[in-house]
Amino acid sequence: MKASDILIDKLKQFEGYRAKAYRCPAGVWTCGYGHTKGVTARTACDKTKALAWLRSDLAPIESFLSAIPEVTKTQGRFDACADFCFNLGTGAFRGSTLFKLIQKKASVAAIQAEFLKWIYAGGRPMEGLKSRRRWEAGRWSEK
Repeated sequence: MKASDILIDKLKQFEGYRAKAYRCPAGVWTCGYGHTKGVTARTACDKTKALAWLRSDLAPIESFLSAIPEVTKTQGRFDACADFCFNLGTGAFRGSTLFKLIQKKASVAAIQAEFLKWIYAGGRPMEGLKSRRRWEAGRWSEK
């Protein structure tokens, strides 16, 4: 499966566009819409380049998630997990209770509740992550 236009638009909103490199809260150089690969303090981009980076950054996530039958049942499930992986990485997803619940075919409510636990950065809850996880939880139940 591929990321939907709905997800692309949401990722742009969640990540925000930055034409010049900046250090994200984790201290990583970032540019465009959350792009980090090869970014240095001197990196810059326009919105066209930022979108190309975003789609390129999503490609390995799409490949990874496409192999998981419970995730590919609906576009909504796929988008929810793709956003989670974009934000936290496929390694975090693979090792998470969320992934285990998905594999066990847990209830929609249990999976949605698990999304909502991933709201902390630096040991404290973040409003942006709360909003993001609410969107993912909602998207999980959409077609």
